[in-house]
Amino acid sequence: MTIKTRGERTPPRDRRRVAVGVGVGLLAVGAALGFGELAAGLLRATSPVVTVGDALVDNSPAFLMKWAIEVFGTADKAVLITGVLVVLVLVGALLGVVALRRPMVGYAGLVLFAAAGLAAVALRRTDGFGAAAAVVVGAGAGAVALALVLRSARHTLEPWGGRGETEAPADTEGAAPAQDSAPTVPEPGPDRGPGRRGFVFTAAGVLAASGSAGALGRWLPSLTGGAGSRAELALPAPAAPLPALPSGTDLGVPGLEPFTTPNPDFYRIDTALTIPRLDSTQWTLRVHGLVDRPFEIDMDELLSRELVESDITLVCVSNQVGGDLISNTRWLGFPLAELIREAGVHSGADQILSTSSDGWTCGTPTEVVMDGRDALLAVGMGGEPLPHANGYPARMVVPGLYGFVSATKWVTDIKLTRFADEQAYWAQRGWGVRAPVKTMSRVDVPAPLGRVESGEVVLAGIAWAQHRGIDAVEVRVDDGEWWEAELAEVPGIDTWVQWVTETTVDPGNHSVEVRATDSTGFTQPSERVEPVPDGATGWHRIRFTAT
Repeated sequence: MTIKTRGERTPPRDRRRVAVGVGVGLLAVGAALGFGELAAGLLRATSPVVTVGDALVDNSPAFLMKWAIEVFGTADKAVLITGVLVVLVLVGALLGVVALRRPMVGYAGLVLFAAAGLAAVALRRTDGFGAAAAVVVGAGAGAVALALVLRSARHTLEPWGGRGETEAPADTEGAAPAQDSAPTVPEPGPDRGPGRRGFVFTAAGVLAASGSAGALGRWLPSLTGGAGSRAELALPAPAAPLPALPSGTDLGVPGLEPFTTPNPDFYRIDTALTIPRLDSTQWTLRVHGLVDRPFEIDMDELLSRELVESDITLVCVSNQVGGDLISNTRWLGFPLAELIREAGVHSGADQILSTSSDGWTCGTPTEVVMDGRDALLAVGMGGEPLPHANGYPARMVVPGLYGFVSATKWVTDIKLTRFADEQAYWAQRGWGVRAPVKTMSRVDVPAPLGRVESGEVVLAGIAWAQHRGIDAVEVRVDDGEWWEAELAEVPGIDTWVQWVTETTVDPGNHSVEVRATDSTGFTQPSERVEPVPDGATGWHRIRFTAT
């Protein structure tokens, strides 16, 4: 018996076995991911990795989701997907090493992967047959790849013990071990080359096939074309077009947020790990619940109605003081209140529970939608159809409320119900249920920690209090006296407003602080409150250096 002494290095044959085993496991996992992605693309379903990620998001405790939002911000989706992939890679590598000796362990691992994926589909309840089929196809492809690379791996390991075994032959009973005998394990020679080459060729083939399948699966959803595609959707002209924006809505100060946000720059916050790409010809909206006349409406019927325009600023409840999770644009859509009236809503239905195509739910107070504000079932923004990331083909837009209780993207279902009977996605996690937008302001110029020339300095930013409007913005420098800034023009009370002022500063470090007062006379408080559960408060303060 050979005893490994302390400090002795791992024999080359053992290191080689581990390396080959890791490669076997990674190739099997890669095949499962690649062909699962291809199946999902062909079936227009959610890929297995995204299905698992979505299930984790939907079933994570509230404190964990709050932590992820605070730590990772808008990168939380990428972090989650990366985490799922890292776990798959690590577990796959371990299974590959074990499978060299016990192949059934590797196949059992793939079965467990498939079971986890199918459980995620069941938990989601919105992914359906296509997502389940993608999981099964991926697991099957992983098993085929495992069988191929295992066979080649055994051949490449034969120089160290035939079928991959590393043990030396047992000593003859009663015989003393030979002291100077030749090594029992042969070193690889030139004649062993074909075995290694075979493994390399097999691995390269599996890798190429898996990578090609995954790339094709990722590419297929982008091929959506024809009448149902966004590029082919022709928006009708509004029944009563809004006039051009008033002169002076955009002050044109360098570094100041423009009044109208370009569509590509519009903020995106949602729980979808991948952006749904819906076909407008297949889209329908169901209106039901506590109503007299439930009905469904499709895109053709929606576009045939008299659509209206409205300038509305949307803001996310996760927006920190001074944050950028806020955007403004001109929307095109059908009045949501009219849609609800058509259904004949019951008097006790105080909640509009809307559902997106990916199963996310949102609870909106019924009285807010029905009080005369420009709540819309929107189909266009910025003069074009909704971008996929912003809700194509249709979404809700309700001014005056944070997005998590008003702005359902990819909306497919509206149910009139009661807050006491049903809770929406974020309400189940302890967030607010009514969540009106809080009066807020922000400093954009100078940039935080920016450098400017001493003397006359321009100060500028934005303020908002949707559906109340801003009456005044006050600014102070270096904790001095407050003074009023100049406000830009606005088309209505549902948008943000730009503000600007000037001051004189000496060389050195300085601070700027801002606060806003809305049309009800309420001035934003100085106390800092975190966004959860119903929006942040506090004065925005930045520091800059004058040279």
